[in-house]
Amino acid sequence: MSSREALAELLWAEKYRPRTLDEMVDQKEVVERLKRFVKEKNMPHLLFAGPPGTGKTTAAHCLAHDLFGENYRQYMLELNASDERGIDVIRSKVKEFARTRVAANIPFKIVLLDEADNMTADAQQALRRLMEMYTATTRFILIANYPSKIIEPIQSRCAVFRFTPLPKDDLIGRLKWICEREKVEFDEDALEAIYEIAEGDMRRAINILQAAAALGRVTVESVYKVVGLAHPREIRQMIQLALAGNFTDARGKLRELMINYGLSGLDVIKQIHREVFSQEIKIPDEYKLIIADLAGEIQFRLVEGADDEIQLNAFLARLAYIGRKLRG
Repeated sequence: MSSREALAELLWAEKYRPRTLDEMVDQKEVVERLKRFVKEKNMPHLLFAGPPGTGKTTAAHCLAHDLFGENYRQYMLELNASDERGIDVIRSKVKEFARTRVAANIPFKIVLLDEADNMTADAQQALRRLMEMYTATTRFILIANYPSKIIEPIQSRCAVFRFTPLPKDDLIGRLKWICEREKVEFDEDALEAIYEIAEGDMRRAINILQAAAALGRVTVESVYKVVGLAHPREIRQMIQLALAGNFTDARGKLRELMINYGLSGLDVIKQIHREVFSQEIKIPDEYKLIIADLAGEIQFRLVEGADDEIQLNAFLARLAYIGRKLRG
């Protein structure tokens, strides 16, 4: 094996090797509780709940790795319930795996059901029964973005772990670590922009970073270009034109944004809502309340199928009316 091949194999092994609980970013309270299960070599059924990209599936794999070692996949059945969510899967795959014992130091195996909130009601009822019958040989880890969709009998059988969106310092710190390892040049404000767009979702943040890095240096412009959103500066310009009473110019800016960036009406109204409450827009709070209420109404109309341009023009017209009141 050549030195280049050896280096490539080493890098591949480092990239895809199983991770441990100690390597998880944030979720410190969750990690500490899981470490106690590892120390005791025992655990109840678990329900990991929280928004996407916050480390739920990773935490499950890290827990299994710390319990069983490098070959932990021999003792874990992983199913994505959004693809395999019917009662037949629960009665066949899960039941066959759960009923067999393991020849290991840990007296149980793990069934990991990702996106369990997509399981059908019948499948959840069948799963409830299996969790009762095979507790001696199997522990279940259910992962759900919306835990309220999991039936109450299953929730009551699980210890619930709630994952929160990653805080700004941890998310940006991890992005910097990736940039340093991958030799990616970046602007600090570009990472701030990625954080604002990702909203605490580490998976989405890394995908945005990778897409922006493909264009060269990671800048604010490249970040907004790859995610298909308008630069906040341009959204603010449109809002300020409308508030200043320049309805025609604001309408022209809106058309420019929708054509140049290919934005939908929902994309625009979401960005407007975010910018109205930014520090850059200087208007009294009482008028921000009116604008927020109006933005919610326009968003509802768009979801119901109203015409994007007509509704957003109506929104800008109301902003012009509010601007006239502000100017006295």
